[in-house]
Amino acid sequence: MNQIFQPGYISLYKNGELQKRKDSAYRILESCSLCPRRCKVNRLKGEKGCCSTGSGPMISSFGPHFGEEPPLVGLHGSGTIFITHCNLGCVFCQNYDISHRGEGREISCNELARIMLYLQKQGCHNINIVSPTHVVPQILDALILAVKEGLFIPLVYNTGGYDCSETIELLEGVFDIYMPDFKFSGNAQGKMYAQAPDYFESASAAIQEMHRQVGDLKIDSQGIAYQGILIRHLVMPNHIAGADRIMKFISSKLSKNTYINIMDQYRPCGEADRYPGIDRRITPQEYKEAVGIAQHYGLYRLDERIRLSEI
Repeated sequence: MNQIFQPGYISLYKNGELQKRKDSAYRILESCSLCPRRCKVNRLKGEKGCCSTGSGPMISSFGPHFGEEPPLVGLHGSGTIFITHCNLGCVFCQNYDISHRGEGREISCNELARIMLYLQKQGCHNINIVSPTHVVPQILDALILAVKEGLFIPLVYNTGGYDCSETIELLEGVFDIYMPDFKFSGNAQGKMYAQAPDYFESASAAIQEMHRQVGDLKIDSQGIAYQGILIRHLVMPNHIAGADRIMKFISSKLSKNTYINIMDQYRPCGEADRYPGIDRRITPQEYKEAVGIAQHYGLYRLDERIRLSEI
């Protein structure tokens, strides 16, 4: 990691701001509006909304992960923590047992902090929290405990993109790297496949705020990312994801220097076989077209695995 860079959460901890952010986040749980669903349930009293999560965080697994983007993986892996449940609900989710069926166990914030420190000790280049949206207060709680014990590596917000810009504003200076999915450009598709008819509007606003905070992805001399935004776009069959509108938005509203991973690994998981439009893998031509759209809008900083692939 860049030896000059210090994660923002360290200074927020030292000046007491991190504690204030944690307190503010927990107050949101009294009538939960962490994500665009705004269920308004009192999660502090154990009530559960769409994310099926009460006051305590749940995880399914953790460990060094070598399947993420190269700037996150490096030599020692990305220290990934998979949060159980999700606020989005994609019918084709590749982690369906975790996101929909709740595979995992509830842990304390103290244990979450210990996991962060363990991953750092293993040499991981970052702490990569997958599906963090619905447990932001608990993450902040654990982070305070971890910083006290010496956590110092970058923190990654690995999200499906269905976030409230207000919640992202609360996280300014906390997360060093934002890694949102940008899934759908159409309301009909968001509603049908993720029960989120406002997906594009919510995701685009949240992603703009993420970019405002951290800017384009910054990578050190060892090829390791330490700050910035990395956007993922999963190509889906029959152009359902809507790459054109998404790539145009990134190019015009963010930066042509945005690091983008256009992903070709879609396969019909979960309940996808019940939906005729998404019940097959994508074709090489569909993937090639999505990459071509990004290039058409002047987006040149594509994940190196895209440039090396035969398209």
